[in-house]
Amino acid sequence: MNLAALITDNVTEALIKIIEFTQSRQKVLILNVNNSQRKGFVPKDMPVDEFSKLMHEAIDEHAKNQRLLLRDSDNIKFGASGNFEAQAVLDEQALSILQNNRDEFLRLQIDKLLENSINQRIALEILKQKQGEELISLLDLN
Repeated sequence: MNLAALITDNVTEALIKIIEFTQSRQKVLILNVNNSQRKGFVPKDMPVDEFSKLMHEAIDEHAKNQRLLLRDSDNIKFGASGNFEAQAVLDEQALSILQNNRDEFLRLQIDKLLENSINQRIALEILKQKQGEELISLLDLN
């Protein structure tokens, strides 16, 4: 579903970007788990700090000027029509752990998946409070 079509205001747009980012991150982390036994596998993650910084700046702008100014970065691009792309990047810490201890690597990925799930649920709950139950059923994320 095109989540961008659901945008009605700045706060909704920010929440939808968070949901889209966490959906993408979940897929990347699951790929890490599924491919961890492949020889030569290189784990990736979404650029969480980069996304967080961009969203923080956008929310600051919203608080000051009542507009959401979403700026692009090296790995994150915001389209004019509400589209959003984030590129997964090499996770050097996870790669180092994987090379030394696969079980520890899997624990790290599970921790990241849990953190990501919490972030997504918070954004969904706020969106539900803002937009209502019918929107959440359209998202089919619960």
